[in-house]
Amino acid sequence: MHPRRLGRARYDHAMLRRYRLTVRYDGSEFHGWQKQERPDGEALRTAQGVLESAVSRAVRQPVVLIGASRTDAGVHALGQVAAFNADTTIPVERLHHAVNRYLPDDIAVVEASEAPAEFDPITWAVRKAYEYTIHNASVKPVFERHRVYHCWHTLDAAAMHDAARRIVGEHDFASFANTHHGRSSTVRTVFHCTVRRSGERVIIDICGSGFLYHMVRIIAGTLVEVGRGAMSPDDVSRILAARDRTQAGPTLDAAGLRLMWIQYATEEARAAGAAPSGALHGDPRLAVDDGAIDA
Repeated sequence: MHPRRLGRARYDHAMLRRYRLTVRYDGSEFHGWQKQERPDGEALRTAQGVLESAVSRAVRQPVVLIGASRTDAGVHALGQVAAFNADTTIPVERLHHAVNRYLPDDIAVVEASEAPAEFDPITWAVRKAYEYTIHNASVKPVFERHRVYHCWHTLDAAAMHDAARRIVGEHDFASFANTHHGRSSTVRTVFHCTVRRSGERVIIDICGSGFLYHMVRIIAGTLVEVGRGAMSPDDVSRILAARDRTQAGPTLDAAGLRLMWIQYATEEARAAGAAPSGALHGDPRLAVDDGAIDA
């Protein structure tokens, strides 16, 4: 083995540093975020797998990449957060460029930074936000079919917004979770949930402490039922209280969903056991969850 390569292969674990990446991707051609294999052992194309391979090539050593949110197949992200350890001489301000050299066109690293050695993108998260976009027109969106959900029924966005207000707060969201959510508790806090219309688009914005499997897509499906008159805004309160998945609306397609941003508590706030307003890391305008195959 070449001496230089030998040196890189025997990197000192004591010199490893923690890095945080902000990542965006078009989920259309990915089998979700998390690495997976077919029954025959062949690896599926996932965002985590593609990114982990690119990072390993860039830093010239194997890495283990951990993501904040295991987005489902077809879900997009503007601000997924991932972390890994490495011993590299690449300046942190150039790290995202180095990784992007090895990435395909449907995924990119937006930003790279050093993080505390204990940084966990899953457990350190305090707020996450999603956006669900509905193309509300009689003609299907041919060129954007992988990025929006098509609903030809005319939707009442005002009624949907009224219904969305019932979602806000700490609730048991069992009615809005896939029955195979795999969580010990279905109680979550939603900080805001709004619905707005922009031309032929109806956009649902939701921010919470964490989301259950398919939770956002089921909330979106329920709000669409309200928008087309099949349910009333008051029905949402009844559905929440029922804690019964069969009472809520359908799970809408993954295509309309985007993981928008994620915020983290500062080290000081974590040490104090709280994350007060203003003590958060992460720009909500960047466009990211609690580690479940959420939303």
